[in-house]
Amino acid sequence: MSFITLNYWDIALAALLVAVNAGLSIAMHLGLEKRLVIATARMVVQLTLIGLVLKALFAAASPWFTGFAMVVMILFAGREAMARQDRKFTGLWSYGLGTGSMMAAALIVTGFGLMTQLHADPWYEPRYAIPILGMILGNTMNGVSIGLDRLLSGANRERIAIEAQLVLGANIATAMRPVVRDALRAGLIPTINGMSAAGLVSLPGMMTGQILAGVAPVEAVKYQILIMFLIAGGTGLGLFTAVSVARRRLTDTRDRLRLDRLAAA
Repeated sequence: MSFITLNYWDIALAALLVAVNAGLSIAMHLGLEKRLVIATARMVVQLTLIGLVLKALFAAASPWFTGFAMVVMILFAGREAMARQDRKFTGLWSYGLGTGSMMAAALIVTGFGLMTQLHADPWYEPRYAIPILGMILGNTMNGVSIGLDRLLSGANRERIAIEAQLVLGANIATAMRPVVRDALRAGLIPTINGMSAAGLVSLPGMMTGQILAGVAPVEAVKYQILIMFLIAGGTGLGLFTAVSVARRRLTDTRDRLRLDRLAAA
């Protein structure tokens, strides 16, 4: 099996495309050039570091090191999910809700994939566990952050309508049902769009990487389909958990809407 080896000059040449974008931003007075440069630098540093970390993890093949790496990934994903929300809960709920939902969903689905379809031996083999968790966690993070943002913003925006239904005798679950449905739909749309476009509109990154590395296209397709199924499962599980718990947090035992539990905008 052969594959093309990239050198640093190849990477630098491709980076000129980002420089073109920065130049266009300056010419069009978009004000994005600084953010673009910072994002590029962060990406290069983060990916370089993770490459070194994965090299060490693969060599060690320890359940403790693999577990620690997974926890760090989940904690950072929770921070990113919280940062993407316009409205947040007060206190630890703002960080803990999204993080806990993603952790439960990503670990369950990753464990399911490792022990059933991939038959990793041992189950904590970092070569399989870390990349699969990363793909599932990244997509679950997007779904959870979008769902929570839509739920909390929607509850605040539709406060009068929700409380009017409560006054007329509806329970809190019925009054908030439209907002909850909107949040769930919004969180699932990116995954549905990704599955719908895979193959015809775009070639997913994992499949493309395997093909470039010399894997037979049919085998790469099978792996990509498996990963898409795992991503869909993880995103759905994390999203439904986060939105359900958040909906309960927005209410109390007396069926009142508790927007005082949200931080100031």
